[in-house]
Amino acid sequence: MSRVKRGTTSLKRRKKVLKLAKGRRYGLSTKERQAKMGIIHAAMHAFRHRRKKKGDFRRLWTIRINGIVREYGLSYSRFIDLLTKKKIGLNRKVLSEIAQENPETFERIVNSVK
Repeated sequence: MSRVKRGTTSLKRRKKVLKLAKGRRYGLSTKERQAKMGIIHAAMHAFRHRRKKKGDFRRLWTIRINGIVREYGLSYSRFIDLLTKKKIGLNRKVLSEIAQENPETFERIVNSVK
């Protein structure tokens, strides 16, 4: 049976881990075990925050709509209630974009709802 040297495989794995951990502080970028743990933690945070980002944007849209609707004498909740009663099917993202980029169009929407 021929002899098997395993150095290349483990070196390749080590290089991959350290490449992913590049730019971190202290041993997290140089020591394989610490780097591996750092990568695992970073991946967990990235996964969680990708989900969290959706809620953050929804809150941003709500704040934008509320700020502009107040100028027309309505509150955010009252405005959304009137939209649903009039069966206007614009979501919060589209409403906030219209409010930000085309205020006159948004004013027409508000007046049609009132």
